[in-house]
Amino acid sequence: MPRHVIVGAGPAAINAIETIREVDGGASEIVLISDEPAYARMVLPYYLADQIPYQQVFTGDGAYFDRLKVHTRFGRRVNRVDAPGRTVTLDNGETLAFDNLLIATGSSPVTPPIPGADLPGVVPLWTLAHTEAALQTMAGRPHPQAVLIGAGFIGFIVLNAMYKRGWTLHVVEREPQVLPRMLDRDSARLVENWLRGKGIGVHLGTTVTAIESLKDREDARWPRKQLRLANGATLEADLVVLATGIRANVDFLRGSGIALDQGILVNERMQTNFPYVYAAGDVAQGPDLLGGPPAIHAIQPTAVDHGRVAGANMAGQTVRYPGSLLMNILDVCGLQCASFGRWHDPQAEAMVLHNPSGPIYRKLLWTGERLTGAIFVGKAQDVGLLNDLGMVKGIIQTQVPLGEWKDFLRDNPFDIRRAYVGAGVAARLAQMTLLGQPTRPRQYRYLGRQPQPQITNPFAHQAYMSTRPGK
Repeated sequence: MPRHVIVGAGPAAINAIETIREVDGGASEIVLISDEPAYARMVLPYYLADQIPYQQVFTGDGAYFDRLKVHTRFGRRVNRVDAPGRTVTLDNGETLAFDNLLIATGSSPVTPPIPGADLPGVVPLWTLAHTEAALQTMAGRPHPQAVLIGAGFIGFIVLNAMYKRGWTLHVVEREPQVLPRMLDRDSARLVENWLRGKGIGVHLGTTVTAIESLKDREDARWPRKQLRLANGATLEADLVVLATGIRANVDFLRGSGIALDQGILVNERMQTNFPYVYAAGDVAQGPDLLGGPPAIHAIQPTAVDHGRVAGANMAGQTVRYPGSLLMNILDVCGLQCASFGRWHDPQAEAMVLHNPSGPIYRKLLWTGERLTGAIFVGKAQDVGLLNDLGMVKGIIQTQVPLGEWKDFLRDNPFDIRRAYVGAGVAARLAQMTLLGQPTRPRQYRYLGRQPQPQITNPFAHQAYMSTRPGK
């Protein structure tokens, strides 16, 4: 019986396990090793915002793993991988042999070299333990105040959760704009103005030089902090959140012989330079859907796809991954923001709709007749409720040449649905599968609840499918 050893218990690992069992029906041994329980990091902000209960954070329990015949080693960490010898060594000295190994160890936050970054109440909010520590820090305070160091995508997910809590907030970012790896300068300016309009302090182009404890201001168990900024300003906070970037968890692989760059280099089957060693999720540096060098796209959809492709290949199938698509979708205190693909490509042809009073920002980037990047900023009724985000993603994902629909979108930037259906994108997507079969629902649900299917009108898009540009 082949043995699959899986390191990490995030979405890549869980989806790999379910895929293996879909293929082999239990005819293999699976060992899952993780220093944390199986939970979804992406739902931690919902727990922080008090929108879901604690139990809903988890993605599997003992009964679930028993049903899938998975031997779990929770609370353990892999210290060494011997790829040629096909063994892993755990932190307790135990050695396990494997036929196939999947490394899905994810990423970790980068701690900035700021004096005082190790004080109580200064956390990165990356793990479940971090989130619980933050909630304990703010519990019982009449007017909680928090400062976020870093204004990137991950930081703003946390910012949105804290905003829903009603806390007083400040953001400090060393770059001259917020979301520098997601938005261009014009769209970021809309976000900055929106935040200031919500009473959130935005401090750009500066850094935190020190974090100090103000024990004379508060109970010494949870003292308030003072932050000194490089521009001479000071801020006070009960909670300081570090959101200054992440990096792939690959240090334990040094000397293993596994090829590394920023992450673990993998091919289109999610294999490393050892064909029986796979990598998936934030730790994997693999194919980019739009071409170019191998990339790390540290987002949930990519982790899920990586896990499914790796699992299928570990179970003996031959599945090739077309590549991941860079995308970020974010709610910033009620303002919807998104970017897809090569949103920052200076060589692309750009179509821009910019209305600061809206605020509305739409930028479509073209390589010939193909849409290769996009940026959206706007209120929900101008972005999310129109399903524009999903349709633009589909257009980029399929790389369908839009032909005359390109000029149509230049004149009608809010009528993406007509181009999406009329150019045949919907039909193309309906034929695409990752593993050659329909995706199955997750086998674990909170309290056993299953999503209810919705009955749709098969003629809903008839008006779009029967028209052409200019007619």
